[in-house]
Amino acid sequence: MNLFHISVLFCFLGASISLKNSEYEEKQPNIIYILSDDLGHSDVGFTNGHVETPNLNRLAREGVLLTQNYVQQVCSPTRGALMSGRYPFHTGLQHEVIYPGEPWGLPLDEAIIPQVLKEYNYSTHAVGKWHMGMHKWAFTPLYRGFDDFFGYYMGGENYDTHLKDKGLDLRSNFFDENGKFVDELRWDLDGRYSAELYSERTVDLVNKLKSQEDPFFIYLAYQSVHAPHMVPQRYLDQFSSHITDEKEKVFAAMVSSMDEGIGNITKALESTGLADNTIIVFSSDNGGNVNCVGKVTSSNYPYRGGKRALYEGGVRSPSFIWGRNRLAPSKSDAMIHVTDWLPTFWSLASLQGKLNPNNPIKTKPLDGINQWLAISENLPSNRTEFVINIDPKPVACGHRVPHAGLRWKEWKLIIGAGGPPNGWYPAPELTDIEKTCGHHDSYIELYNIIEDPSETRNVSDKFPDIVQMLTEKIKAYNATAVPLGNKPHDPASNPANFNFTWMPWLDMFAEVPDETYTLTKDLWLDGNQLTEDDVLSSMDACFDSDPDSVEF
Repeated sequence: MNLFHISVLFCFLGASISLKNSEYEEKQPNIIYILSDDLGHSDVGFTNGHVETPNLNRLAREGVLLTQNYVQQVCSPTRGALMSGRYPFHTGLQHEVIYPGEPWGLPLDEAIIPQVLKEYNYSTHAVGKWHMGMHKWAFTPLYRGFDDFFGYYMGGENYDTHLKDKGLDLRSNFFDENGKFVDELRWDLDGRYSAELYSERTVDLVNKLKSQEDPFFIYLAYQSVHAPHMVPQRYLDQFSSHITDEKEKVFAAMVSSMDEGIGNITKALESTGLADNTIIVFSSDNGGNVNCVGKVTSSNYPYRGGKRALYEGGVRSPSFIWGRNRLAPSKSDAMIHVTDWLPTFWSLASLQGKLNPNNPIKTKPLDGINQWLAISENLPSNRTEFVINIDPKPVACGHRVPHAGLRWKEWKLIIGAGGPPNGWYPAPELTDIEKTCGHHDSYIELYNIIEDPSETRNVSDKFPDIVQMLTEKIKAYNATAVPLGNKPHDPASNPANFNFTWMPWLDMFAEVPDETYTLTKDLWLDGNQLTEDDVLSSMDACFDSDPDSVEF
């Protein structure tokens, strides 16, 4: 039994940890949702991973460890599903991500978490990565229900210069004392590491919000540990004695910097007296990036695949929820999907329906369900199934044929391609790592996730009736899918047009030139700040697919 397991057992026995307090059931909780970027299942200590994360470990130990918390396989779809409570194929976000200069985003007719919570008198604050659209101001955080925002609109920026494709993408947005929208570009923060900035901003928010009577919601979306991999020297020094590989050391130090920031946020909650009435949820937006990245430093072990894959390693997130007076330390095996957090937070804000909203809340039909009782009472989830994704087109460095995936009870069906990545990617020091783009196993894959969570045995030939039933379910879901929202790159977005800053360019021009755009390997490398040396020669195979849409 390792130290983490001993500590969990110690907590279960009731040592020094506050348990549930009925007094807090009648109080609206403060909510902090922390989303890491490209963090693998075994990149944190509380999953017995290969990186030390003492602050995350403590929160997981004192809270509820969520063993089956699922997200989407890439970034923008997860963020859109989280905010809207709806599957990406219902919002047009089911294919790829929003690349720089593409004029699309989470549709404006989708009500999202801050808009719901504001009807229950919550103040709402966003910190870090947005990545749900920025071509018009209407798609940016303050026009979607947040009171203020500090962070970046896109994804993959340089952690120190905060540049993306030669344009600054770091800003503070707020409304001044006259109610006027302010967009403050943060050139002054050149050289400041983003993880530290976002942690400091959240600490400042906590200290500021301690004096307000109304509850608050903070959405903290770290850049860590997305490429480009970089970190201040003081974090590297922590790993100088026991990690010799430089890239592995950088990655571990990046995780450590985020963990330190979360520890500082927790200390701020304690010192202000807000910890007793605050709920913290921690998750990653997708699995660790283990494919077409050269040296693999992330780990999704024991799960298969990683970012971009429908396998567990791409969509099963290292997660917990912490709430000192509402949740007893425990482990929950409830099936939870990222769309569930909107209705769950809605339930908490309304005190399980006891409070009425200030104004009627209109949402489209939600795909998420309220999971609070399953989490707080350690009950089975009311959810028996969820769609992993339905994508009719191949993606760069991902699946090369149309694919779909569905989890139903213990069964998981994949039609088309579960990956790449297809293999198993343990922590680098444990074993050799598969590094090829590779082909998918077969057109139909069926796994019993309870008996075989590592997805080593495709049993589709043994259970044809299950395959047929789940295929019919996927077809029924697919009949409700909306068209892909993706739009081609718009050259008018060039930050050189705006003093080398990224701006909502469609609100800046009366007429915008129309130009076709195809995602090539060179553009993909540039957009992810990678060079040819950073990737594998097999990456070329990821760009030779027929891009035409294919129906299931």
